Amino acid sequence: MEALLAHSFDYLSSYDPGKIRKGLRQVEGLLAQICLSKSKLDRRRSMIVMSTSQSSPQPAAKALGDLKDDPAFREFFKLQEGFRWNVAMRLVTCLEHLLGKGSNGTNDLLIISTLDLIQGVLLLHPPSRTLFAREIYMNLLLDLLDPINCPAIQSSTLLTLVTALIDNPTNTRTFEELDGLLTVTSLFKLRATSREVKLKLVEFLYFYLMPETPTIPAAGSSAPNTAVLGLQRSPSKLAGAFTRSVNGASDSRGESVNRTTEEKQRLLGRYLSNVEDLVEDLKETSPFGGTVY
Repeated sequence: MEALLAHSFDYLSSYDPGKIRKGLRQVEGLLAQICLSKSKLDRRRSMIVMSTSQSSPQPAAKALGDLKDDPAFREFFKLQEGFRWNVAMRLVTCLEHLLGKGSNGTNDLLIISTLDLIQGVLLLHPPSRTLFAREIYMNLLLDLLDPINCPAIQSSTLLTLVTALIDNPTNTRTFEELDGLLTVTSLFKLRATSREVKLKLVEFLYFYLMPETPTIPAAGSSAPNTAVLGLQRSPSKLAGAFTRSVNGASDSRGESVNRTTEEKQRLLGRYLSNVEDLVEDLKETSPFGGTVY
């Protein structure tokens, strides 16, 4: 796996769009192999089906709870704990490079592919989300919400932003400090913003208003995400490297990391007039499932 990651990282750092695309496909192939890997019994069944049918069976996705028993996933997760093999870091660096090349059809497609892969990596390795506690990386996502970017990039960026903020109040504080709420609401108010993007913006605001429950730990604490997967590992070195400094800064100001829906409502109310309606709808419909009040 190290050899595959090394080759893909080399391609991702290239200035040639063709090589970048190849690097992205290699990362995509690795993630697909992990998420779609099947048991020996399934492989035997597939071979039987293939021998009796002209069409190949579609690979079945694994449930998250089954990944803990997958050797490929365990190896991937272990490699992500350090900077050398961390895929999220490389993809974010690639995204930064692509963003500096301006807007054109080929580059836009590469940006969208990179954002999609970042989403997948952050879901497979939650500690990597702590990268977005840093302003430089959070600013990349906010820059991609600029009105000059195409709707497809804006939509993919909003999904990536949600993935980066899930269970990470520290990241949300960075988002707020960088005027992320102003960026999101300004895009929503623009008449030129497409209907599809506006719908995703509303979904993002519903998500933002949810009360916060942190699950990504600082160094030295327990690691719920790894415990759920049965990995029984020490907290991620990558996560600890960022949460130590950010949490320390919050503590020095005497601020609480977590915020309630009411606190977020007041913040969002600075930029949007109908926040109360959003909160009431959130209470009544629970759009993300479960009861939050």
